[in-house]
Amino acid sequence: MRNRVIAVLSTLTLLAGIGLYAQNAEMARREPHMSAALGHLEQAKAELERAAPNKGGHREKAMELVNQAIQQVHEGEKYYLEHGGK
Repeated sequence: MRNRVIAVLSTLTLLAGIGLYAQNAEMARREPHMSAALGHLEQAKAELERAAPNKGGHREKAMELVNQAIQQVHEGEKYYLEHGGK
């Protein structure tokens, strides 16, 4: 039973990833710099999450700002799609 649940969850995760990849690949063709920026921000977020939290709150603030930047890139992509690339 456990293996079946894991298999189903893995399949769903894979399908979701393929959908996101297709969407991201389309955006990368249209706006390669925004797509690259998003990739760098996601990498920065991952590195900050791995860092030790002994920075006087600055690590947490940096994570908050990176999350805001990621959100702004998504909003920019959404705007681009809604306004026909203008």
